Amino acid sequence: MQFNFKNLFQSRALNGFLAGLAVLIVMLVAFKAGMSVGFQKADFSYQWGDNYHRNFAGPRGGFAAGFGERDFVEAHGSIGQIIKLDGSTIVTKGPDNLEKVILIDEKTVINRFRDSIGFSGLKIDDFIVVIGEPNAAGQIEAKLIRVMPAPPEAEMLGRVPNPPRPGLPAVLIK
Repeated sequence: MQFNFKNLFQSRALNGFLAGLAVLIVMLVAFKAGMSVGFQKADFSYQWGDNYHRNFAGPRGGFAAGFGERDFVEAHGSIGQIIKLDGSTIVTKGPDNLEKVILIDEKTVINRFRDSIGFSGLKIDDFIVVIGEPNAAGQIEAKLIRVMPAPPEAEMLGRVPNPPRPGLPAVLIK
């Protein structure tokens, strides 16, 4: 019996096998793409979660310590004094000497009160309020920066006065 390649490629069994092999390859490629996307999401979540408590989380003593002292870190912004200006990066020192890295771009709105001043209008020791979005590295991508007058020293040290109640004097939280 003589082997004929023409008959081999016309065989239904071989065509079915090749079609099944092609479907299997497509499924493996889709599975690998899904694994790659899942890995990227897990890596982002891990890095973000690794920095979350240090940069954005609740009470610095942990959630078991309670909420009694209003000791929260800003999640989508920051307040503080500018200690470094470098290109498109600002480093601020806030309450309890906590440093935050603020990233700005051409879309960031920078105002001193109501006047737009741009990045060149910022100076070391300016007190700013930042609103933005956190990134995986624990930095804040600023959307709005407003230069404000520095608050009283007690507020910068993280001791915000309680609002006075009728008949009682205001008291500082320690």
